[in-house]
Amino acid sequence: MVEPSAPNPPPPTSAPEDAWKHTGVRVIPADSLDSNTPQTPGMSRAAAINFARVGAQKLWAGTVTIAPNAKTGAHHHGHLESVIYVLKGKARMRWGERLGFVAEAGPGDFIFVPPYVPHQEINAESDVALECVLMRSDGEAVAINLPDLDPIETPEGVKWVDPTHANLPDHHHHHHDHGHDHSHT
Repeated sequence: MVEPSAPNPPPPTSAPEDAWKHTGVRVIPADSLDSNTPQTPGMSRAAAINFARVGAQKLWAGTVTIAPNAKTGAHHHGHLESVIYVLKGKARMRWGERLGFVAEAGPGDFIFVPPYVPHQEINAESDVALECVLMRSDGEAVAINLPDLDPIETPEGVKWVDPTHANLPDHHHHHHDHGHDHSHT
């Protein structure tokens, strides 16, 4: 079933009364994020950008923190697409009907979670909190917890295959000359 998309508002014919001063760009300071957002056990979410705070129609953005060795319960985000950007630590993602698939992500990596996919975020580190930026495709937050999901013991590791570059030759086995000699005498 395809969700009807909201019609795009027409572009403004003139600047608003405040000439965009308070209705234009907004900077949300790190210390003013709002934790009053749907939560999943094991993680803390805090909203920076959403409909209530800045009038965002099509985006939700905020932070996620998971304590060392902690993990969330299984959940999904309804019709929303989610993107997670890892800032600090190592994320282990499990997903599928019984969380049968697994992959890890570290600082600088992006994670994409499609609509309705059951998943679980795990902090793979025992001594550092996992800190991420979270973005979703709607101004309202949706988190549907799945307490009855029964995960399998050993999930199958899944590697990223880039569909836009899938048919290119593998560059991992070529010799790269960096202009210095690696021989030992």
